[in-house]
Amino acid sequence: MIVARSSVRRWITALLFAGIVLLGGCTSIFRTHQRWNVRRYDGEIRRAGEAIAASRNTTQRSAAYADRANAYAEKARYSRLMKLIAGEEYDKLFNLAVQDYNQAIALAPDNEEIYYRRGNAYYLRAGLDMIYDPTPSASLVPAKADFSRVVEKNPRNVGALDMLGLTDGSRGDWTQAIADFEQEAALDPQRRFRVSDAYCNRGSRYPKEKYDLAISDLNRAIQIRGASDPCECDPYNSLLAIYLQQTREYDKARGVVALAQRSGKWIAPEYLDQLKASNASR
Repeated sequence: MIVARSSVRRWITALLFAGIVLLGGCTSIFRTHQRWNVRRYDGEIRRAGEAIAASRNTTQRSAAYADRANAYAEKARYSRLMKLIAGEEYDKLFNLAVQDYNQAIALAPDNEEIYYRRGNAYYLRAGLDMIYDPTPSASLVPAKADFSRVVEKNPRNVGALDMLGLTDGSRGDWTQAIADFEQEAALDPQRRFRVSDAYCNRGSRYPKEKYDLAISDLNRAIQIRGASDPCECDPYNSLLAIYLQQTREYDKARGVVALAQRSGKWIAPEYLDQLKASNASR
């Protein structure tokens, strides 16, 4: 599962406090923080319900339903991550979120932001599902549908294109993810690192007999990548593995190492050892 940078912040606090328990820290502090978070989500749900009741028009009512949906989704995800609730309760909370999102969309069918928020909830649920089962979660399907709907309404929505690419990548459709990220990068060149990552991921997943396609994609990833790009996939070592272990193209392998070292990238010591051995055998 690919994690969107915008969602990382939401997990940091939970994971830090989870670490307290794993390291044998103060369990009472951790539990107090858990209760505080759950009460915070309950407060958001209550306030959104009050806003629904007090709304004077469909725009206000739609926004309030969307806010309550977000709160239900966040409470469900946090409670499941912290193992505060069983699977049935998690499903119940998430279904309440979806019902509210649906109601918000029914009241404001042209509001692309609500489609985006519902898609993000599905995407984050998929990420949690895939912690326990790495196969692509069924929740990625409605996530893709919602992000696609946003892009249909506004092809220049960079955030939706980013999430669409992340969703396609999480589903294993790297060819479509490349297309999504290319469209995003055309609008925001600083997002080119997403294209590099997608080429790297596709290249790293070809079967061994298709090494020529893998080499093409991995080289493309290296060409696109900037020195300071926050990429997750490493094309250098994957490409070295092909040159050293399949094609025996040692000169090309040395070229990859040189590129990696100039960019400050890590190379696996065993590959460096193999290169040294090939020099000694010449």
